[in-house]
Amino acid sequence: MKYEDLMDIKNIFFLGLNEPDCNSLSLFFSRSKVCDIPEPLFIGDKSVGDSYSVDIDEKSPIIQIDFESYIGYSVLNESFTSWDDYQVFSGKSFRVYSKSRYQDFISVGTFASEDYPGPFKHYGIVCYHHIIDVVASQDPFVKEVERR
Repeated sequence: MKYEDLMDIKNIFFLGLNEPDCNSLSLFFSRSKVCDIPEPLFIGDKSVGDSYSVDIDEKSPIIQIDFESYIGYSVLNESFTSWDDYQVFSGKSFRVYSKSRYQDFISVGTFASEDYPGPFKHYGIVCYHHIIDVVASQDPFVKEVERR
């Protein structure tokens, strides 16, 4: 499976990450499902109808994304981010950016370039509660892992 195969997926949860080796990165995600049990939603004393929680889909496999190496990565609290028309990307929850503030940050804050380590991409993953950004010069490996 390739990263591009994920780019039509929406509404995911970030489960965590680890660095299995020095400067390598594994990321773990779950698909979501909408609960079929309605819950009343109130704003102050006024009922605005029913709402349905969005939960982790415990029956779907875990999506694992492995980067053999990376230039930089960031995990942000989604509550502190906002839409930015400056950024250009393709994909839904799993994105590849052609222009982004994170790429600008990497360009200013490191000496990574087209010469060393070579051309690189900004991979962005927009999840419930988290925004993950990874800049790497190699495409990641993607696989689905059955839950235990």
